[in-house]
Amino acid sequence: MSIHVLFWIFTAGLVASIIILKIRLDDMDPKRKHILVSSLYGLTVSSFVPKFLFVIIISVLYFTNSVFSETESLIIVPVVGLLSGFIPFFFILYGIFKSAYRFKVYHQKVKFQNLPKAFNGLKIVQLSDIHLGSFNYRYHILGPVIEKINHLKPDYILITGDLVNNYAWELRGWHSVFKNLKAQEGKFAVLGNHDYGDYSEWNSEVEKNENFEAIKAFYETIDFKLLLNTSLVLSRKDEHIALIGVENWGKPPFKQYGKLDKAMADTSDIPFKILLSHDPTHWSEEVLNQTNINLTLSGHTHGMQAGFQRKSFQWSPIQYNYKHWAGLYKVGRQYLYVNRGLGWLGFPGRLGMRPEITLIELRSV
Repeated sequence: MSIHVLFWIFTAGLVASIIILKIRLDDMDPKRKHILVSSLYGLTVSSFVPKFLFVIIISVLYFTNSVFSETESLIIVPVVGLLSGFIPFFFILYGIFKSAYRFKVYHQKVKFQNLPKAFNGLKIVQLSDIHLGSFNYRYHILGPVIEKINHLKPDYILITGDLVNNYAWELRGWHSVFKNLKAQEGKFAVLGNHDYGDYSEWNSEVEKNENFEAIKAFYETIDFKLLLNTSLVLSRKDEHIALIGVENWGKPPFKQYGKLDKAMADTSDIPFKILLSHDPTHWSEEVLNQTNINLTLSGHTHGMQAGFQRKSFQWSPIQYNYKHWAGLYKVGRQYLYVNRGLGWLGFPGRLGMRPEITLIELRSV
């Protein structure tokens, strides 16, 4: 009886909380709105998922109660049902309060036949989908990330988009954190779909453009060169590779700002090429078997911030929407690496999909 009472008290409290959040959201300043939206996602997932499992398991146990004696049913069914609700609940809470900030370095060595010998052993750190607005100015959280990256002593640090959720004001104060990133030879970035402000309502096109220009300007303050449908040549000992960066390109409803032909225009005489493109669908649609780009670095999927990974096996619901969603992929002599993201968006946590710092070492064969 007490379990039933607790169940319905919890349900009533949940519904009341959602209604209150919705009322507060309607007239709220956008600067706080996205935080409450994430709270709503977290509250919903941490509440409804355990309740859903609780109902299923309790129903199965009651419909099969002939397996147990009446005395056993009075003890076993409530206990199993209770555990089926509480275990997922605490697992989700762990994902919100701990796992979301258990930053992991994924170390990947990739071999190429045409990599110039001077670049053998080149170390690249890739960051993606930082979504700074979700950190709500808690600058100390990314302190360990900066330390981990600097300890790796990368030659280049590359950011593959979605620095913010939508707004330039999310960047306030973060320059003092990102200025501490150290790369031996250079720092570069491209934009992601969230960096354009396309998911917000603006009073005018001028206001939207000012927001966009402020986001681009931030990269200059942290000593990152933003590649907007352009390329540059990286040199070592009279040998060269091309670094190409495109604006966001995705399948509709995502915008296709990226112009790969334009970005590659000055790279025809450079045999080894690296592409930064936020959305991994771009690789299969315009890069693979249509260009001589050797390595593409992407992000975007977040690994759905939920999944299961064990050694070489990995699974996430996102794989039913994205063919290439996390880790290294190879077709012929072309590679794609999809970063799982450093931050979070929507659900304020990570379940079995830790936030990623990627270290890629290039090796010549």
